[in-house]
Amino acid sequence: MNEINQILDFIVEVEKLKSVLRKSRPVGLNRYENSGEHSWHVCLSALMLKEYANEPVDINHVIKMLLIHDLGEIDADDKIIYLSETPEQKSKEEDGIGRLLAMLPNNMGKEYLVLWKEFEAGVTPESKYAKAIDRVPPLLQNIHDNGHGWQKHSIPKEMVFSLNSIRISAGSDKLWETMEIKLNEAVKNGLLN
Repeated sequence: MNEINQILDFIVEVEKLKSVLRKSRPVGLNRYENSGEHSWHVCLSALMLKEYANEPVDINHVIKMLLIHDLGEIDADDKIIYLSETPEQKSKEEDGIGRLLAMLPNNMGKEYLVLWKEFEAGVTPESKYAKAIDRVPPLLQNIHDNGHGWQKHSIPKEMVFSLNSIRISAGSDKLWETMEIKLNEAVKNGLLN
């Protein structure tokens, strides 16, 4: 019974992910998305787009990674991707995920820490695909919000194309081909300068 209580305490603690605000707004809404919503959105996106992964992937493994990949933001907060991939931010996220997973009984957290590290490394077919999918909703949100996040944070088109071409094409060339067309339309329409 104590083990169940530990898991329930963890479940309550990770509710805090819903209070972490991201830098993009859900399509059609005038508020910022929270990281809990983002986690759900990328999992559904991964499921719908799995046929377009560069290599066959275990979709259950991908979804597990995507469900835990942002939990460290409970302690580290969310930073816009184009400015966040610093050693300091990654260290804060790793400390945060470590704290959370330590709440789980019987070393259960070790399995999930391995998944988190796999996602961060981005070298397995599943992690490459997960990292590719993680980029898609924020791009679509910006495209359908007049480039709000890009413009608010003065993110140049070169940075958007560079980071996303590498990240998305590593997991899905076909998905990048489609997203690149959408980004070029965003440039043409003045949403991304």
